[in-house]
Amino acid sequence: CDAMDDDDRPRLRSTEGNFGAASLLSSESLDRYSLDELDARVSLLEAEIERIKVHRRKSAAHMAAAESLFRPKQP
Repeated sequence: CDAMDDDDRPRLRSTEGNFGAASLLSSESLDRYSLDELDARVSLLEAEIERIKVHRRKSAAHMAAAESLFRPKQP
């Protein structure tokens, strides 16, 4: 198949104030959800936050390693 997988395509940077699904979630009305559904949603979002934090730490470590590798050597 010649079609690129979504993961292989360049990702567009988020515009200021637009963070994709997170922006949509923050504007959604919560009135229709039961307490159990709200609890489940909170758990899911907390897990997603932790996943993002782990990825951010890995990305920061990768960037620091790349910067140290390509930084000009001091005489």
